[in-house]
Amino acid sequence: MIHVRNLADLHLQQPSMVTIGVFDGVHRGHQHLIRELVGEAHAAEQLAIALTFYPHPDVVLRGWTGRYYLNTPDERAALLGDLGIDYVVTLAFDDGFRQIRAADFTDQLLKHLHMDALWVGSDFAMGYKREGNIDFLRRQGNEKGFHLEVIDLITNDHAAISSSAIREMLLEGAVERARDLLGRAYSVRGEIVHGEARGRKIGFPTANIDVWSEKVIPANGVYAGWASLPDLQNGTQPTRYMAVTNVGMRLTFSGQGMTVEAHLLDFDADIYGQQMVFTFEKHLRAEMRFNGIAELIDQIGRDTEIGRAFLVDKQPDRA
Repeated sequence: MIHVRNLADLHLQQPSMVTIGVFDGVHRGHQHLIRELVGEAHAAEQLAIALTFYPHPDVVLRGWTGRYYLNTPDERAALLGDLGIDYVVTLAFDDGFRQIRAADFTDQLLKHLHMDALWVGSDFAMGYKREGNIDFLRRQGNEKGFHLEVIDLITNDHAAISSSAIREMLLEGAVERARDLLGRAYSVRGEIVHGEARGRKIGFPTANIDVWSEKVIPANGVYAGWASLPDLQNGTQPTRYMAVTNVGMRLTFSGQGMTVEAHLLDFDADIYGQQMVFTFEKHLRAEMRFNGIAELIDQIGRDTEIGRAFLVDKQPDRA
């Protein structure tokens, strides 16, 4: 997979099939469309291309701030590549881009991507004021010589699978429901940074994960999941460890600052500076304030055993 951030960087000679969307989360609905496109494109000896955006149009159009994304742009590109996409084009969505007319944009796709077919979901629209709806794009295809393929959206219990629904589930702590829509456990990644070492002092050392400031973190509470680290011997294939992770504000202590602190089971090594991926498999309990350190230690011990019992028969997703 080749990831580029400017259409002008491409002047492809091989015909392509193109899909356009934000694809935040690369959830089961996205996966359905992408797999269909990749299968058809490669069978026809064409390139499979996904064109996406950063920032998210909602961030620009509605002024949303804070933790909004399910993936970083690079994570999203890697997930699309895993599905067989040949090129991911991540375009900057800004006030200038939002003014582009739909007809002008199709001209750019034809010029730079040698587009033979455009694949979209049944609710798709693009361009200035979303003028490029299905009927418009079908007319454009007839005039300019590309095929429009419209894929029906897949549903989960008769409700559309959407990135916004997944965000809401995560913010409620419903990580198992979110997994059903994503098709994999939700994960965060980041560098292990120094904290206040309180966990180590009470016998439960934790790894503090510095998560991208714009990525959604599930609701405060305690979760069982898998912590993935580069192999400490050769630094190549990741090694996975059962872990219990606290998301929250350290209520029993200062209560200051959001933290994601993973306690890796049966593990003791210096991993500061390493990149960790934590996948949220199960919500164990809500965040609590304890009356003292002894009560906190007892509860962490119970959390650890419950988490271990849940994970022991589970197989982790590929990191």
